[in-house]
Amino acid sequence: MREPWIAGLLSLLIPGLGQIYNGRVLVGIIWLILTGFSWIGSAGLLGWVVHLIAAWCAYSYASDHPVR
Repeated sequence: MREPWIAGLLSLLIPGLGQIYNGRVLVGIIWLILTGFSWIGSAGLLGWVVHLIAAWCAYSYASDHPVR
């Protein structure tokens, strides 16, 4: 069973880690790269937004697909 709060927390700590926890490795790597570019490219402003969206996506995917 996937725990949504663990997926969200992992992705909040390191963007993409929650997606990897959910079994979506490629999506997790894409989130990691996208978040890194958004942090660097916008001097942090857009980075927070993308970071939180990554955590929400990991949480919602784990909620919708609880079984591995």
